[in-house]
Amino acid sequence: MNSSAEGVPRAPASVAELLASLDRIDGTLPKRLKQCAICLRANLDRVAVSTVADMAQLAEVPPSAFMRFCQTLGLSGYSEMQALFRAEYAQMRPDYTERLTRLRAEGVSGAGRLAADFAEAGIRSLMDMSKELDAQQLQAVAERLAGARTIHLVGLRRAFAVVVYLAYLLDKMGVASMLHHTTGQIESDHAIGPDDALFAVTFAPFSQETLTLAARVSERGIPVLAMSDTTSCPLAEVAENLLIAREVEVGGFRAPNAGLALVTALAVAVGGLRKEKG
Repeated sequence: MNSSAEGVPRAPASVAELLASLDRIDGTLPKRLKQCAICLRANLDRVAVSTVADMAQLAEVPPSAFMRFCQTLGLSGYSEMQALFRAEYAQMRPDYTERLTRLRAEGVSGAGRLAADFAEAGIRSLMDMSKELDAQQLQAVAERLAGARTIHLVGLRRAFAVVVYLAYLLDKMGVASMLHHTTGQIESDHAIGPDDALFAVTFAPFSQETLTLAARVSERGIPVLAMSDTTSCPLAEVAENLLIAREVEVGGFRAPNAGLALVTALAVAVGGLRKEKG
């Protein structure tokens, strides 16, 4: 955990750092602070415009408990947490019309300016991922996938680009994989055999189709490995390991920089392990 010399948690410098700190302490929180953590993750878009009383009501705890929750994360109180969210984005997930309106209101215009902003956000996403990466966990996922007869991949909506690129990399290295989707509402989990493994990716707000497939596969005793942008993702309940890839936003838009980097490393590691085994 980020901490000062006195052992007090160091205040996070970004929303991504705050969420990473929360992931690390999540399992140690008492009941009321756990309620605050669940509430925060479910209402990221409200922090910038809500009072501590509002958030406490949503979490069903007294305002004093929500204040203690903020202090547990190294913040002086709710005002500092709110300032952190306001400094990044007033709303975390507005619809696309609102996102474009906000970009214009902030004076962001022209493809060149947008490219520069997305490049900066990408660098921050990659740096955050590098700092928070659990190398042993990533290695464990690679070894599990390398031992599978066929690697099955599922990721819809924003996660689709990530799993498609992973499928491309595995194919180039001669690793058998199958990409699952919902075209025609055809369910293909019967193709996943006992010697296979499923790698599932979903980011908040989560894809129910992905969660359902992962749950069915897990019930059959087949290994499920996963990736998301929060440890509170429901995939954590069925996955052996859950990798985390968070993206810094630009006006509500998120390019999958950290996600693509992580699956690239994973694919290369799987290919190397397969080669070692002959």
